[in-house]
Amino acid sequence: MNSLYEATRLGRHTLRNRFVMAPMTRSRADDATGVPSPLAEQYYAQRANAGLIVTEGTFPSPMGKGYVRTPGIHSAAQVEAWKRITAAVHAKGGLIFLQLMHTGRISHPDLLPDHATPVAPSAIAADGKVYTAAGPQDFVVPRALETAEIAGIVEEYRFATRHALEAGFDGVELHAASGYLPEQFLSSGTNQRTDGYGGSLANRTRFVLEVLTAMTEEAGSDRVGIKIAPEMGFNSASDATPKDTYQYLIQRISPLKLAYLHLARTKSTFDYRALLRPLFDGPLLIGAGLDQATAQALIAEGAADAAVFGSLYLANPDLPHRFQTHSALNAPDRDTFYSPGAKGYIDYPTLEQAQ
Repeated sequence: MNSLYEATRLGRHTLRNRFVMAPMTRSRADDATGVPSPLAEQYYAQRANAGLIVTEGTFPSPMGKGYVRTPGIHSAAQVEAWKRITAAVHAKGGLIFLQLMHTGRISHPDLLPDHATPVAPSAIAADGKVYTAAGPQDFVVPRALETAEIAGIVEEYRFATRHALEAGFDGVELHAASGYLPEQFLSSGTNQRTDGYGGSLANRTRFVLEVLTAMTEEAGSDRVGIKIAPEMGFNSASDATPKDTYQYLIQRISPLKLAYLHLARTKSTFDYRALLRPLFDGPLLIGAGLDQATAQALIAEGAADAAVFGSLYLANPDLPHRFQTHSALNAPDRDTFYSPGAKGYIDYPTLEQAQ
């Protein structure tokens, strides 16, 4: 029987335990430059006890930004700031991957260079509002990408991967969930293209596969992971045949020999883990809504190779120790999830500090 506290292999790395800190948007970066806050060094270092940290979603290019005060990885200043963060995590013996997040239509001209219109596979607006420096604003109708433009976005992921390695990251994760650009290409509800990137399953998965290929060519496949969340429905993403879509995608991805597949559980009653795990030749990470008991059960049964924790890790920088000692947990303060500054970011006490 496996344990959360046993080491496991993910690609070229050995994790000292099976705790993974989830990628979580925290909105503490400089909004004008996309440079991570100096506070991020402490935030990530506090949680370096995880077997693996996956950073908050980070835009690979200026047009990939979708939220106020989120970080990027396309400029020299951003790379230098991330170097300090990875060094702080490595000094504590931790491993850290950078999550690459291009939000596509989940953006607003106020967040983009020269007040540009967000881009997407098709000119279909998302429902709801986007958060900008001026407050919530309605999503706009995005501009449908020309076929000739798509190769350039793939290259942006390639360069972002290169920059992540320069910044000292141990690997990179492609965010292909939450209704962002990769999922917009995957999903029939957001992709109504008639060229080689739309229509059939082969065409709708083409963008994700091209991006992963570029990322693996830069980092090696054993330093690249992917996150998916079938039927999550976030940012009004929808697909007519999600089981077929994700089965086909994972069948195509498996030969790449990625470091891992990160599957986020959703409200769907269908068991995507059971469908996809046999199709993926590599480690499986499962997250979203796990507690100590459910995580340990997944690991013990061999249903997952590592467990991903979000808000529990946000509020408990010493989460493995608290689980091991069956100690009380700090409650996450939702009011400070996305607020600037140290409050609710680096001031959650460890058990030792609380005592």
